[in-house]
Amino acid sequence: MTDRTGFFTHVRASLGQGTLSPAQIDGLTRLLDAFAARRDLFDLRYQAYILATAWHETGGRMQPMTENLNYSSRGLLATFPNRFSADEAKVYARQPEKIANRVYANRMGNGDEAGGDGWRFRGRGLVQITGRRNYRCFGIEGAPDKALDPIIATRILINGMVSGAFSGARLSDYFRPGREDWVKARAIINGTDRADLVAGYGRVFWEGLGALTNHLRGAAE
Repeated sequence: MTDRTGFFTHVRASLGQGTLSPAQIDGLTRLLDAFAARRDLFDLRYQAYILATAWHETGGRMQPMTENLNYSSRGLLATFPNRFSADEAKVYARQPEKIANRVYANRMGNGDEAGGDGWRFRGRGLVQITGRRNYRCFGIEGAPDKALDPIIATRILINGMVSGAFSGARLSDYFRPGREDWVKARAIINGTDRADLVAGYGRVFWEGLGALTNHLRGAAE
C-alpha cells in the first residue's frame, strides 16, 4: 500500500486546520486511488485541480452532496434575480422542490416547471451535475440519485474535467507543457466564480502530491 502520510500531513496542516475527519480522508483516498488507476492523469496539476474542485464544491467535506435549495425570499432574489419577482419569492421561499422546478425549467434538457425535471435533476455529486442533459451525458438519467454514489460521483468528476463535459473547457486547456493557469481553470466548472480561492486549493494539493511523489521516488531508489 502506498504511504500517503506526507500528503495527508500537508493537506491537514494547510486546509484542515490541523485535522481531517474520517469522511474527508475517505474522499481524498478514493480520488487518489482513482488517479493511480488512470494513465491520462499523469500530470500532478490535473490531479491537484480535481482535488481542489471537489474540496470547494463539497465545502471541504469530500463526499457527494445534494444541492441545497432551501432559499429564503431574500436568498431567491439575490441568487436568481431574473427568475422571481419580490412577490413570487415570498410564495416560493423555503420550498426546495418548487424552487428547483422553477429555476431549472426549460434549461439543460429539462421540461417545463410543472413536469418536475428541475427537482428530479437538481445538483448532486462531488461537482453538482444539474439538468436532464447532463445526467444523460453520464449515463444516469434513469437513476439520478446514482450521482450520490461515491464511486460514480468520483468517475463523473474526473471524466467531466478531463473531457470538458461540464462546460466545454478541459484540464488540458490550462495545464500542459509550457502552460499553467490555476485561476482560469475554474472555467472547467463554473466560469470565474471563486476562481482565486479554488486556485489556492489547487496549489496546496499540488504541493501535497509533490510530497507523495518524492516519497515514492525515494522508496524506489
